[in-house]
Amino acid sequence: MGGCQSFIGSGDEASHTLTAENHGDINTLKLKNNNVQKAPCLQEKVYLQDHFLRERISDVDLFTLTALPHGLDQNEWLAFNAISFFKNINLISSALSEFCTSTSCPTAKGPGNRVYEWMDEHGKKLKCSAPLYTDYAMSYIQDLLTDENVFPTRAGVTFPNGFMFLVQKVFLLLFRTLSHLYSAHYRDAVAVDIHPHLNTLLTHFITFSHTFRLLEASETAPLDDIINALTH
Repeated sequence: MGGCQSFIGSGDEASHTLTAENHGDINTLKLKNNNVQKAPCLQEKVYLQDHFLRERISDVDLFTLTALPHGLDQNEWLAFNAISFFKNINLISSALSEFCTSTSCPTAKGPGNRVYEWMDEHGKKLKCSAPLYTDYAMSYIQDLLTDENVFPTRAGVTFPNGFMFLVQKVFLLLFRTLSHLYSAHYRDAVAVDIHPHLNTLLTHFITFSHTFRLLEASETAPLDDIINALTH
């Protein structure tokens, strides 16, 4: 097999990225929620507390991990990582989903009261709850990643014109998901002890995004404080 599917196979086996497996078994972590009450109210931006910032699951050199492997097509590398980040962010989002409801999160917010609105197929902005926004975003990305015309898996099939734009859209939606998790559910992540996974994932995600210029600075601004703390 050619295309991104063949590389995804070899990549998972060689552990070329922080996959769902080496981010930890997040599926089992979700079970902890059954035995954990809602976390006590911690200070605003609890994720900036030093003892939480130090907690990660890997000290791997993310710049080396992010760099385009020698001889590999860049689109192939972008496709592989887009799929991997989607899987991992979706896993963590799912692990915290019982804390994110239409009641607790009536709007999809990031730090600084940044509100994310979904844009439908007609270009109309829709105000919606955070869980609904996340569902829209993950469904959109899932459909895109499984579209053979966008992310080809067959040998000899090239990536389409505008592929970079679509990858940037995927990373934008994934970043907004992470932004909401840090803004509204970091204390919940601490309660179920998956904040080291979240910190590691954000650090890898931002390092990759910066390397390939996938996100605008204005978009990542709400998390600049935690990004600077984690990457410097």
